[in-house]
Amino acid sequence: MARMQISDETSTWLLQAKDFLDQARRLKPGPGRNELRQTAKVLRELAKHEAASESALGRDWRQRTRSGGGSAL
Repeated sequence: MARMQISDETSTWLLQAKDFLDQARRLKPGPGRNELRQTAKVLRELAKHEAASESALGRDWRQRTRSGGGSAL
């Protein structure tokens, strides 16, 4: 069985998604299990958007510091 590897910088959303999936695996098939799986799916999407947002902010910050046009804070 494949194991999800978790890095030191893993998003809180991904950790919560993993917990929900672990809970879902313990349940018999049914609405409760499906709800946990759907919640985990949404949490993974949130983590993906958060990561994309952070990388975009990082790119923006690097561009501003390279241009030298911004004031130092």
